Amino acid sequence: MQPYVAFLRGINVGGHRVTMDQLRGLFEDMGFSNVSTFIASGNVVFSASSEDVGSLAARIEQCLADQLGYDVATLIRSPAELEAIAAFGAADAGTDEPSTTSLYVVLLQTPASDDLRSRLSGLRSEMDEFRFSGREIYWLLQGKISESRLFGRVFEKAIRGVPNTTRNITTIRRLVAKLGTGQARA
Repeated sequence: MQPYVAFLRGINVGGHRVTMDQLRGLFEDMGFSNVSTFIASGNVVFSASSEDVGSLAARIEQCLADQLGYDVATLIRSPAELEAIAAFGAADAGTDEPSTTSLYVVLLQTPASDDLRSRLSGLRSEMDEFRFSGREIYWLLQGKISESRLFGRVFEKAIRGVPNTTRNITTIRRLVAKLGTGQARA
């Protein structure tokens, strides 16, 4: 069995409320094992016999659409991939000292296209910078995300049509730590 983390877009935001017990049950009904959730924002740890991540994501998306009544983009990462994401974020931060910067990770199903890279790079400002690595976009902000002029509609318009979900690097790091000790749950 291979361990994975599914990052689900749109769970417990925008009027779409799902309990973590319900979410765990749906994953168990799909035949996954070792199912647990991590915070109530759509992070599900599970194990599967398949190594075909694309097929797993499609299966989860179909089940969630059928059971919840709306589309839920599903981005799957292995524990090793999450460790690499956390390491990229740590290397980018440079120090452990408190700062006024924030780092968010935009998870994608496939690497960012040249068009998407161009659109986001065109939004660069003194406050917002984007870095691309594999299936992740690192959004480095000078301040809080809610203070960025890109937060919300501008960012959503730029990334339109690209299945994605965003997590704060702190959430990724906490999830990696929990996976390391086998304690992921909500």
